[in-house]
Amino acid sequence: MISDIHIGFSHPMHFERGKNYCVEAASGIGKSSLLHFIGGFRSDYIGTITLDQRDIRDFTPRDRALLYRIELAYVFQDLRLFPNLTAFENVQIVNQQTSFRSEEEIRALFEQVGLSDKWDQPARILSWGQQQRVAFLRALCQPCSFLLMDEPVSHLDDANARIMADIVTREQAQRGFGIVVTSLGKTLPIHYDQHLTL
Repeated sequence: MISDIHIGFSHPMHFERGKNYCVEAASGIGKSSLLHFIGGFRSDYIGTITLDQRDIRDFTPRDRALLYRIELAYVFQDLRLFPNLTAFENVQIVNQQTSFRSEEEIRALFEQVGLSDKWDQPARILSWGQQQRVAFLRALCQPCSFLLMDEPVSHLDDANARIMADIVTREQAQRGFGIVVTSLGKTLPIHYDQHLTL
């Protein structure tokens, strides 16, 4: 399991497993890019990013596959759902690879976030806030050392943001992963060990 992530460029940062971080910045400053760099989705940066002191640029394709399967879970800002698949099918895409949760557990999570009636509806007809919750549940269907969430509550009301916060806090207590959340202003309402600004 990865225990720390070190960012060694213009804004040095250090993330430790088990702790919570909020990265704040204005639109277009690089919050999404930072999370893409950490996962190796992009490499157009100057400096270094290390996972347990190993440079992400040195990871082989197999290393990256394992990274995405068991180390890093993402809620992307653009969500990356398949529009023609149902809400459940979008979650199950990850769960089929990890076998991390039973269908009963996934149904219970849908109930908790208020989407039990959207289970079999195509993602394309869901509101953006509903899609955010589906993407969140998908990220919870894999083991991880770090959960990286890019503006995860931007389209949620306060009540739904608190529900998401309660779920992720409970999951973290059970599993011990670190949390990195980016924010443009509205922030996932959990305790943060550190607030960072780009």
